[in-house]
Amino acid sequence: MVHGPSRLLLLRASPRLLSVSCADCTKHQEPPRKQPLSEKKLKRHFVDHRRVLVRGGRGGNGVSCFHSEPRKEFGGPDGGDGGNGGHVILRVDQQVKSLSSVLSQYQGFDGEDGGRKNCFGRNGAVLYIRVPVGTLVKEGNEVLADLSRPGDKFIAAVGGAGGKGNRFFLANDNRAPTTCTPGQPGQERVLFLELKTVAHAGLVGFPNAGKSSLLRAISNARPAVASYPFTTLNPHVGIVHYEDHQQIAVADIPGIIRGAHQNRGLGLAFLRHIERCPFLLFLVDLSVPEPWTQLDDLKYELEQYDEGLSKRPYAVVANKIDLPQARARLPQLQARLGQEAIALSAATGENLEELLLRLKELHDRHVATELEHGRQPLRW
Repeated sequence: MVHGPSRLLLLRASPRLLSVSCADCTKHQEPPRKQPLSEKKLKRHFVDHRRVLVRGGRGGNGVSCFHSEPRKEFGGPDGGDGGNGGHVILRVDQQVKSLSSVLSQYQGFDGEDGGRKNCFGRNGAVLYIRVPVGTLVKEGNEVLADLSRPGDKFIAAVGGAGGKGNRFFLANDNRAPTTCTPGQPGQERVLFLELKTVAHAGLVGFPNAGKSSLLRAISNARPAVASYPFTTLNPHVGIVHYEDHQQIAVADIPGIIRGAHQNRGLGLAFLRHIERCPFLLFLVDLSVPEPWTQLDDLKYELEQYDEGLSKRPYAVVANKIDLPQARARLPQLQARLGQEAIALSAATGENLEELLLRLKELHDRHVATELEHGRQPLRW
C-alpha cells in the first residue's frame, strides 16, 4: 500500500494517464460512415424541372484620360476600353444526374473598367452551369436548345459589351475627345429547364411488376426494391455491359398506372422520360390474373400521352416465372399476344440471357437505322 507523497503523486498522475489513453482510443476509431439516402430522400434530390433567371456580366466602363509625360505636353487621349461581361453557359456534365444542383438565378462576371495608357479592361470570366444529359432549355413555349449529348453547350445569357474609352473617339476633326461610354448590361432572361432521361431502352411496367429488380439484375444500377407499389420514386438508368465493350443504357420509368395520362398516381411527372428512348421493354407481371391486359393498358397510356409512342420497337418481358401460378399463365399470355414473350425471373436470374440477347438485337437495329439516316447514334 502506497502512503505519503508517493501516493499523492500517483493520484495526480492517474487522471492524465486516463485522458491520454482516451485520446489514443479516439485517434484509432474509424470515422463514421455516411449513411445511404432513403428513396424518399432521393426523391427530394431528384429534380427534373427548374426555373432559372440568368444575367450576363456587365461590361466594364471606358475611361476618359490623356497621356501625361514630361516634355510631351499634348500626348493625346489614351483612355482604354472596358472589358466585355462574361457569358453564362449551360454545359452538359455526365456526373450530374438531375437539376437539383441548379440554382434559381445566376449572375455572370462583370468586365473590368479600362485604364490609362490605352489599357483595356479584362473580360469577365465565363460562368458555367452544369446540367445533366437530356436537358431541354425553353423560354416561354419556345425550345431554345436540346442538350442531349455529353459536352453540349448553350449560351444562356450573353455578357454586355465593354464601354469605349476616349481614345476610340480620336479623329482628325476631334484631336482631344473627352467622350467615353459606360459598359452595357448583360442579357437577362428567364429560362425553363426540363430534364428528359436519355437512355437506349425504356423499361415500362405497372408498379410492383419487378422493374427495379430486373434493372438491378442486368446492370450496375441499385434502385430501391420492396414489396409495395411506388417503391421507385424517380427514374434510374442502368448500364448493361457486353463482352465486346458495348454499353446499352436502360431506364426504369416509375409511376405508370391506369389513368397516368390523366395525372393519376405520379401522373405525367415521369412519362416525359420515355420520349427519348428509341425502343421499349414492356414488363408484364405473370403472377396476376390475365397478365396480357397489362400490355394493352401500358400501350394505351403511352399513346394517350404522346401519339406514336407505343409504336416504337419493343419486346415483351414476362417476369416472376419462378412462381408456380405464373408459369402456368405463360402459354395463355403468348397465345393472347400472338408473339413470344421473354419469360424470366428477376429474383432468381432465370433466363436473363435471352433478355440480354434481345436487348442487344434491338440496339443493333436502332444503330443501323440511325446510321442509314445520317444520324449519330447515342453512345454511353
